[in-house]
Amino acid sequence: MVKRGNTSKADGGRKLVVVESPAKARTIANILGKRFEVKASVGHVRDLPKSALGVDVESDFAPKYLIPKDKRKAVKEIQQAASKAESVYLATDPDREGEAIAWHLLVAAGLGDRPHYRVVFHSITASDVEEAFRSPREIDMRLVEAQQARRVVDRLVGYGLSPFLWKKVRRGLSAGRVQSAALGLITKREDEISRFDAREYWSIEVALAKERGVGESGQFRAKLHSRFGVEGEQLSINNAEEAADLSATLQRSEYRVVAVRKKKQVRRPPPPFITSTLQQDSFRRFGFSAKRTMVLSQQLYEGLSLGSSGEIGLITYMRTDSTQVAASAQQEAKLFLEGRFGKEYVPPSPRRYSKKVRMAQEAHEAIRPTSVRRDPQSLRASLGTDQYKLYSLIWERYLVSQMADAVYDVTTVDIEASGDGVDSYLLRATNTEVRFTGFLELSSPEEGDKKGKGASLLPSLRNGELLQLLDLYPEQHFTEPPSRYSEGTLVRALEEKGVGRPSTYAPILGTIQERGYVEKVGRALRPTELGMVVDGLLAKHFPRMTDIGFTAEMEENLDEIARGGRPWQPVVREFYEPLEKALTASSAVPPAQEETGEKCERCSKPMIIRWGRLGRFIACSGFPECRNSRSLDGEVQDGESTNETCDKCGGTMVLRSGRFGRFLACGRYPECNGRKSFMVKTGVACPQCGGDIVERRTRKGGRRFYGCNRYPECKFITRAEPLNSPCPACGGMLLKGASNRRSDSVAEQSTCSCSRCNWTGDVPEPLSVGAANE
Repeated sequence: MVKRGNTSKADGGRKLVVVESPAKARTIANILGKRFEVKASVGHVRDLPKSALGVDVESDFAPKYLIPKDKRKAVKEIQQAASKAESVYLATDPDREGEAIAWHLLVAAGLGDRPHYRVVFHSITASDVEEAFRSPREIDMRLVEAQQARRVVDRLVGYGLSPFLWKKVRRGLSAGRVQSAALGLITKREDEISRFDAREYWSIEVALAKERGVGESGQFRAKLHSRFGVEGEQLSINNAEEAADLSATLQRSEYRVVAVRKKKQVRRPPPPFITSTLQQDSFRRFGFSAKRTMVLSQQLYEGLSLGSSGEIGLITYMRTDSTQVAASAQQEAKLFLEGRFGKEYVPPSPRRYSKKVRMAQEAHEAIRPTSVRRDPQSLRASLGTDQYKLYSLIWERYLVSQMADAVYDVTTVDIEASGDGVDSYLLRATNTEVRFTGFLELSSPEEGDKKGKGASLLPSLRNGELLQLLDLYPEQHFTEPPSRYSEGTLVRALEEKGVGRPSTYAPILGTIQERGYVEKVGRALRPTELGMVVDGLLAKHFPRMTDIGFTAEMEENLDEIARGGRPWQPVVREFYEPLEKALTASSAVPPAQEETGEKCERCSKPMIIRWGRLGRFIACSGFPECRNSRSLDGEVQDGESTNETCDKCGGTMVLRSGRFGRFLACGRYPECNGRKSFMVKTGVACPQCGGDIVERRTRKGGRRFYGCNRYPECKFITRAEPLNSPCPACGGMLLKGASNRRSDSVAEQSTCSCSRCNWTGDVPEPLSVGAANE
């Protein structure tokens, strides 16, 4: 039983405070003063073992925790500090993970027999920290059990499905409850794109003017909408012939204003950031990955040195799905906005944003600055470039969320196009003008222009007024496939479907890319061939484990545990029983391999296509007795001689494969252990030093990238494939896939962009054959 104490009792002893990170420890120590010693646990101090399942299924799923080797020193230091302290305060983060860390610290460091307290604060400022220490509480075991249930379930899935993938595809792969659901979204979107059949359609705009005074100010455009008098019909123009016929009809028509409607339109400001919307906007605005966004926001939350002011936390806790804001913070924002813009820019009553996130944890606040008085410009010298960008984004979004509505005047004009003996058609022109800027006064131009300001300004028109036709503008269009997910849009999709939690989005995105299941093309996430194979196997043999609805239901069950509505063991049991049955049935599933029709030249057994660390390859089905293999595209196979010579003995180098990919080794091994990196030339010169750009692979996941062969002297790298044709505009390096643009269309691999200037265009014909082994 976790004890509760009363910190109001006067005492003179030293107190120990335990937090997760050293940065947070420095900020807390600066606030609390010399009577408190602050130690950092550096994250979790207990976890399930890596080398075993660590869950006793037969004993009601009892987890078997241990203290990792790299955390034993931290635990020992906390134990020693606690032995000299009068009381211990566990000040870990204010969420389930933080609650679980506090409980694990209690057990691992043996603090249960000492006076100990749990303190929680959502921002690391003097007022919030001091208030938290005046109101300590017990560890909330409901939150601990919810986190423990998640950990156990994820271990059961990971240690069940990952070995299945090792046997059926290759070793080193992984699967997870939320990870596999996210991969499924990406592969399904790719399937939609591949099956998409573009449909042609046309639109027609007409340029009109008032019959009298046909000056520039009297001209405007209207768009063909429907047949006149047919309610609810949207005219469909399917081909060039139909467009030509309609254009001819409109050319002969007379134009008359039949309705002028004016209305006021009110636009509310967006709510303050939660974790998912911060990740989406920072990706959209700055190209920050979800992981980068969370690292930066963690730094802003834990505290940065502000010169004479010391270390101060600049934002509230960054893992949240609630848009609530403290009344005191709203009052501060109100006074600030009134002073800068005037009272008319502040709503008559504080903003309240309704919950839109499934199963949001309303106990938290939204992400906001700890004080709006600390405007970004005043902190510019104390923040790094990326820290400044993210803090500015959070500061602006919070203040915008507390401002008055923007008000627009919207004018819509309906126009009849009619003629003798032909159908009449309805054309429509709309214009939007800002009457009162409201929150747009502070919002960035990109944010403020989201709804646009309409088409060209309309002249003053009245019902029955005749108009003059100036020109016709038919335009051909084609329907487009759905866009691939980016990190931002995938986070939004996961949030909308109730999959994962604020703390899981960044790790999910990192894992599916590190495993080589997904690659970035520009800003888009595209499944690799390996990702498609893995998702196909899991979806076929473990449909419940990869189902979005089932994954979201599990999140709801975890929330119910956190509320005290259910014990955690039955929830895990309900999840595990169908998983166990599926695992048993999967033992008969054949490996993911293809027949080639070839015979092995060494042992005459069939050659098959299998998966390896660097992708698919052809190997003998008699493995491991026969290790004959070669790459799928006919490259040099392992053990084959190359034209390279050993720098140590002058012998011939042969190709080998290791845990980090392919390399060249001396053919006289073990007498000589000479080695070289194996690199594939692209035929492109390095834009920085003139060396050769070669293809490389990452150690983790084996993903392809390109870099200079003079590394580490030259550190030029790019993920996009370099082309051996110069930019026609400036002569710079061209990169395939338009990687410096935001495009994620299916045509992106037929386009390229310059790494030096803004030129983009189609991929040119190569100047020469590029790839050669070095």
